[in-house]
Amino acid sequence: MIENSANLFKQISHGVYVIGVSDGLRQNAFTAAWVMQVSFKPPMLAFSINPANFSYTLLQKGMICTVNVLGQNHYALAEHFGRGNLTDKMAACAWQTAQTGAPVMSDCLVYFDCKVSHFSEAGDHKIAVCEVIDAAWLNAGRPMLYGQTGEMDGSAGLY
Repeated sequence: MIENSANLFKQISHGVYVIGVSDGLRQNAFTAAWVMQVSFKPPMLAFSINPANFSYTLLQKGMICTVNVLGQNHYALAEHFGRGNLTDKMAACAWQTAQTGAPVMSDCLVYFDCKVSHFSEAGDHKIAVCEVIDAAWLNAGRPMLYGQTGEMDGSAGLY
């Protein structure tokens, strides 16, 4: 067993994002920290998602999403979209619609509009690999880092 694993894994640098998903009729969003670029040509991103979450169902049906980069002033939004038991999660902030039809968080720093290419197994999560269709800078600021969120996600108990 790895001693102090929750703190050790938080030292792997990555940002904090809100992934917006839609099946064409319904929308939802969730906080993600496991996001990375995986290709230049075509431009592609990948992120990890829990298949037990409602957002995964919408993502599988719609095959579209946005990756919204949170700024350092978005701690409350990261915490909000990390909760799974809210009835109207989307009411917490203003949204725009991306080219694909996926929701874009109006207050984010940058967004990436994506079409899902495929899913891969990854332990208790799935990896969604997505082609970036469009992207834009919406607001100035510095990105929030996962290590800055402390125990917001309750991950210490999962190791």
